[in-house]
Amino acid sequence: MCSPWLWPLQLLQEEGLNSVLPDWLCQFIHSWWFLLPLVMLLVVAAFIVAFVLLLYMVSPLISPRPLKLNGAHVVVTGGSSGIGKCIAIECYKQGAFITLVARDESKLLQAKKEIEKHANNDKQVVLCISVDVSKDYNQVEDVIKQAQEKLGPVDMLVNCAGITVAAKFEEVKVDCFKRLMEVNYLGSVYPTRAVIPTMKERRMGRIVFVSSQAGQLGLFGYTAYSPSKFALRGLAESLQMEIKPYNIYVTVAYPPDTDTPGLAEENKTKPLETKLISETSGLCQPEQVAKVIVKDAVQGNFNSSVGADGYMLSALTCGMSPVTSITEGLQQIVTMGLFRTIALFYLGSFDSIVRRCMMQREQLKKKTDKTE
Repeated sequence: MCSPWLWPLQLLQEEGLNSVLPDWLCQFIHSWWFLLPLVMLLVVAAFIVAFVLLLYMVSPLISPRPLKLNGAHVVVTGGSSGIGKCIAIECYKQGAFITLVARDESKLLQAKKEIEKHANNDKQVVLCISVDVSKDYNQVEDVIKQAQEKLGPVDMLVNCAGITVAAKFEEVKVDCFKRLMEVNYLGSVYPTRAVIPTMKERRMGRIVFVSSQAGQLGLFGYTAYSPSKFALRGLAESLQMEIKPYNIYVTVAYPPDTDTPGLAEENKTKPLETKLISETSGLCQPEQVAKVIVKDAVQGNFNSSVGADGYMLSALTCGMSPVTSITEGLQQIVTMGLFRTIALFYLGSFDSIVRRCMMQREQLKKKTDKTE
């Protein structure tokens, strides 16, 4: 059977026209049709390479201008400890003026002393304000006004106030579901609502929502916690569409388990299944997480993730979320299939952990029943 690529030469032979053509021309036509698939492949490859190069050249033109932290006013809620405190330190190192907002006044003063050790210049100020950002919007608005009167308009708001509860669904107290939504969701809505008008007037600003990898993937034991963190993404996507024309950019950070006082408290009641699943992504230091979040916020990146697992989760769950550059969108398109394949193995592993723990409990129960 002749190759389909030789059908023009076959047609010439059937019509008896090849006798009219010189031998060298017939040989050329014969060899050309053999090479055509390779030539077409090279042309397509050349177009792809040219397209990718064009994207890399155009991408910086459509990306937001980086925010200069030197002299900027950064407000950090939940800034008395953990990731929030480390974000404040990282911004302070770069010359920012800091307003720390948290409930515990003694922890705030201690955090202030730690932050002030990293001063970039002698003009910098750390302002501490004690308030519960999840309770009363009017109080939060007054606090923001107070901070702006002392340190100027807010250039960047970091919503880091949050609490965690890890337990089986039926073991979580009903009031706990409400409390987590108040702190983790409304505790970010209120400060954001308070700073947006001024940012719109100035046509510049950054809003950061510190979510969690549990805000990208629902996990065993996080039936109360995960929804409150998932909600932040919905808020962030909607808000970004509204405020982007004003040159205000939103960043949603998805840190993994981080070595903070909050995690230590959470581990006291965390189910075995949750511990084993969490261990698969390792433990990060708050300083490392803070550097990544600040860098992404300054650049105006919508997604902020830490490590290979974080990058994979962000690519897998990007959906209709905004992209800061064309190249970011291209990377998500290219990696989606591979990452989904890897994710299926992860999910299988998580299901195996849950089944194994359940079987161990049942066997233990049978042994105790026999001894009784």
